[in-house]
Amino acid sequence: MIVYPAIDIKDGRCVRLLQGRFDDVTVYGDDPVQMASKWVSLGAKWLHIVDLDGARGEYSNNRKIILDIIKKHSVSVQTGGGIRTMEDIEQILSAGASRAILGTSAVRKPELVKEALSKYPDKIVVGIDAKDGMVAIEGWEQVSSYTAVDFAKSMEQLGCRVIIYTDIDTDGMLTGPNLKAMEEMVNSVSMEVIASGGVSSLQDLKDLKEIGASGAITGKAIYTGAIDLAEALKL
Repeated sequence: MIVYPAIDIKDGRCVRLLQGRFDDVTVYGDDPVQMASKWVSLGAKWLHIVDLDGARGEYSNNRKIILDIIKKHSVSVQTGGGIRTMEDIEQILSAGASRAILGTSAVRKPELVKEALSKYPDKIVVGIDAKDGMVAIEGWEQVSSYTAVDFAKSMEQLGCRVIIYTDIDTDGMLTGPNLKAMEEMVNSVSMEVIASGGVSSLQDLKDLKEIGASGAITGKAIYTGAIDLAEALKL
């Protein structure tokens, strides 16, 4: 199982949101490039980077920062937030990102997912963010009419091989992941499922591995020191 340190960028800074709420922001650093260097120096082989302003459909300079991180580090990067067109996808991938994450655009424009997967089958990840089991979009501020599992199955039919499944209610809470929801998702599809939300200890990572998650994203836990990233990667 791969551990993905998360770097969420808002207004050019490294932040964490509580349960995805934009009015509950903690700033962990003014330099996301430096933060990326820190996680890489501790042994991270992957980085999970999100443009929070882009996720809300707002213009920002965050993408330039993300491209700087990709250029500076030789590790694999998966990135999302505001990726809504083939041009966006091509810009990110041609800059050296390993994966582009489609979230809101996957719900609104399944034809984009289809086109992207036909061109880059191994480089497209669909991010499924769930609130009470329903898919949330637009930076988690709206809830769609799809259940997370049904939506995942529809993405699998389009040829998607990897999804990131976030449980919004546990995100940033350090209360442990929603193992029941994660296990249901893992058992419902044959895609790789990367778990996100609530990871607060090495035990949580072990539990996610046990239910069959192919990866786990950790944000607040490594920023607060609840998880020692070097130890988690060793594990």
